[in-house]
Amino acid sequence: MNSAPEAAPETTAESAKPFLRTIKSFVKRAGRTTAGQAKAFEDLGPQYLLPYQKSAIDLEAVFARDTRASGQNDAKKSAVVLEIGFGMGEATAKIAQTLPDTHFLCCEVHEPGVGALLKRIGEGQISNIRICAHDAVEVIDHMLPLQSLDGVHIFFPDPWHKTKHNKRRLIQSPLIAKLAARLKPGAYIHCATDWQPYAEQILEVLTAEPLLRNRALATHPELLGYAPKPHYRPLTKFENRGIKLGHGVWDLVFERV
Repeated sequence: MNSAPEAAPETTAESAKPFLRTIKSFVKRAGRTTAGQAKAFEDLGPQYLLPYQKSAIDLEAVFARDTRASGQNDAKKSAVVLEIGFGMGEATAKIAQTLPDTHFLCCEVHEPGVGALLKRIGEGQISNIRICAHDAVEVIDHMLPLQSLDGVHIFFPDPWHKTKHNKRRLIQSPLIAKLAARLKPGAYIHCATDWQPYAEQILEVLTAEPLLRNRALATHPELLGYAPKPHYRPLTKFENRGIKLGHGVWDLVFERV
């Protein structure tokens, strides 16, 4: 068996910046784990929860059981997509079912959300998801080798509406630089938000990253840098409710050059 690729050094110029010593990809939310979610932890956790570690992981090995179960040819490498912050897992489960040949590594620290996604995995017999219940920034730093990902999904991150809280937003240049370095050439990062000021900031941050280019500029110049909603991203109940109230949703898709 091939050894896992080397991860990026734990201490780099980018990780030495004060921003990266304090930023978290999450804020702990209150919530109770239901009996059904707790049972999902017990029954499915050993198979679908990936423990955090401070060394690079072999993504092929992580999903090897799923590859064998689906009957895929070992010579055919499945795409691996990182999802940061999946909430209660509704969209994640639907995307995994829509793209059964893609593997999803999903980071979320909200325990009821992790339990809810495990429950959805069991109910839908979904095999192409692994969950790391840990801060995504540390997962990126320590577990993910450079140029190892085929995609990144960040859907509806906390917009931190107040101006004085904008600095707490997840999508900022240092994190995007980390993610871009871990994308394979041609791989993508897909962000979505329903808060226009945040959409404008995300567009600015992604545009400024030299390793990324905007996929939508050539195909949909009329959208001014934003992208049509990709087919795989479902409309959640929350999003449908917002659309009915006249709220907008902005998708942004950039790719690694």
